[in-house]
Amino acid sequence: MKVGNTQMNNTMQLIKETHHTKIAMIHQTKINVVDSIMGSGKTSWSIQHMNVAPEDKNFIYITPFLSEVKRVKESVTSRKFAEPTNKGKGKMDNLKKLILNENNIVSTHALFQHADKELIKLLKAGNYTLILDEAMNVVDQFDLTKDSFELLQDNKMIFVEEDGLIRWNEESKYQDTDYNTVKNLALTENLYYFENTILFWTFPVSTFNAFEEVYILTYLFQSQQQKYYYDMFKLDYSYKAVEKLGETYVLVDHEKRTSYDKTLMKSLINIYDGKLNNIGDDKHALSVSWFKKPENANLKDKLKKNLYTYFRRNVSTPSIANMWTCFKKDIPQLVGNGYKGVKHKDGEAYSKKECFLPFNIRATNDFKHKESLAYVINRYMHPYEKKFFISKGVSVDEDIFALADLIQWIWRSRIREGEAINLYIPSKRMRTILNDYLESDL
Repeated sequence: MKVGNTQMNNTMQLIKETHHTKIAMIHQTKINVVDSIMGSGKTSWSIQHMNVAPEDKNFIYITPFLSEVKRVKESVTSRKFAEPTNKGKGKMDNLKKLILNENNIVSTHALFQHADKELIKLLKAGNYTLILDEAMNVVDQFDLTKDSFELLQDNKMIFVEEDGLIRWNEESKYQDTDYNTVKNLALTENLYYFENTILFWTFPVSTFNAFEEVYILTYLFQSQQQKYYYDMFKLDYSYKAVEKLGETYVLVDHEKRTSYDKTLMKSLINIYDGKLNNIGDDKHALSVSWFKKPENANLKDKLKKNLYTYFRRNVSTPSIANMWTCFKKDIPQLVGNGYKGVKHKDGEAYSKKECFLPFNIRATNDFKHKESLAYVINRYMHPYEKKFFISKGVSVDEDIFALADLIQWIWRSRIREGEAINLYIPSKRMRTILNDYLESDL
């Protein structure tokens, strides 16, 4: 049956009123942000916490890497952890069955990011505690052509609220279509239309409120997308830090933590200072937009020569000891002998011979033998993402945002083992951010 304009308007108003009522009444789960420097024992604390927890506590441990899934399964000896498999209808369906049976579960960010309404309901009934190893990607661009978006609007399958939230019209005669992905995202209230040009997917915030308690294990949370996301949805969270007392790891209020002494860290980082840095003097040099400009084609060739010179002549380390990064699209033009390594396949462990490591990597220990590093980008938040958060009243600090990725990337190397590293970081802005950090108490 075709929905008339009056009926459509009444439906929209009812949904909007219901939405605002739900927000006002929503249960707020206790969210603990365990924000401690790399190597302080965040994972060790979480394993200890799960080992000593009462038997009736159920845990879901979410981590970026499959190697950490194995570690949790082997290290938590007081309870058995199950890992979702592809048996039957796939991993998500298996995850739901594991929750239904009140299993303790360990899985990856990639699976958890596909949470839907059914999963959220099961979590609420399951009395689970979430331990999230590293903050997740909780906001991303959603690809939908302009024509498809207009088709959905013209057929009254969706409508857009004043704040950009996209609603699915459940009274529309078009329910089972090729746009079921849009439908599912709209039904979980996590699809936004922004500045008449772009769609943003947001992780369904109700997922966090489906848990009894949440722990997020990270560092420099104030710089991360998930922090901006929490502020956007006005979720409360408390800052904690990990400290070791004898053989026991404990959580303390973040403001009462012991100050970080970075004297050793500074002594272990040999930052290159020479003419190879000239290419990055301008504030926006080596940013995404810089790499896209046709007039910088020759400079990109120069950057490749700089990389070769640095690895072969300045530090003279073998390929197996070298590690570098750039934006993904620029790899073919910048990769060269001495830092080529092996092409990595998603979902697999990194080979020791690999040299390229994505600039936003988290948690992996596969590069802890790397001695000489090259970080040849200038990190900024995507302009539309930044504007999206600002439009929601959220303050964004792009220097801290850039620092978080840089520090985590550097920490994948052998510095985590207390061994010295060499670092080529041609962007003057990024070098300044790093040096300021090394002198701070962040």
